[in-house]
Amino acid sequence: MSNFLDDTRASYDALASEYAERIFDELKGKPLDRALLDRFAEMVQPLGVAVDMGCGPGQIARFLHERGVRVIGVDLSPQMVATARALNPEIEFQTGNMLALENIPDGAWGGIAAFYSIIHIPRAQIVDALRELKRVLAPRGVLFLAFHRGDETIHPEEMWGKKVNMDFHFWSRDAMEQHLREAGFEMLDVIERAPYAPDVEHQSHRVYMFARKM
Repeated sequence: MSNFLDDTRASYDALASEYAERIFDELKGKPLDRALLDRFAEMVQPLGVAVDMGCGPGQIARFLHERGVRVIGVDLSPQMVATARALNPEIEFQTGNMLALENIPDGAWGGIAAFYSIIHIPRAQIVDALRELKRVLAPRGVLFLAFHRGDETIHPEEMWGKKVNMDFHFWSRDAMEQHLREAGFEMLDVIERAPYAPDVEHQSHRVYMFARKM
């Protein structure tokens, strides 16, 4: 049986350069995402360090950094982390697995923005991942999730000319809300939107959730 962590890590290692070229400037074409990240920045600044969980090339971390947020980027893929460091030398990046954030003490971070990283966690382990994110959040810390809406799982074997082997789990709003509450979060807000233009992103509906550690 394959290990989804190893497969996901290897897939993003292979994609790192192409991913950065295609995705690093994506927020320029995503006005709602920018507005919601501004909101997250205001919420998390008084609470301490914010983390871009599943940071990829660091576009979310950079956006937050430019708004005065103390931010760290975390990614499963060493190649993504290396790419993020090269593109954003003034920001700290490190490898990490959201199911087991080893060496991160309880309550270390004021907020976590997880943009399309939770989608790679197997459905049976989603609550475990959310509980681990809650563990490392400070009291009243904020979790900001973004994910694809639906109930399907997509398993591409190729992306941008590279072989990959990983799952993309879509989630319904109700299911994710239930899992957040089960993990011990208080729901703050839920926002949904239709996809932007095809030249901007994959054509799926998106859900954004703000939750607070209780």
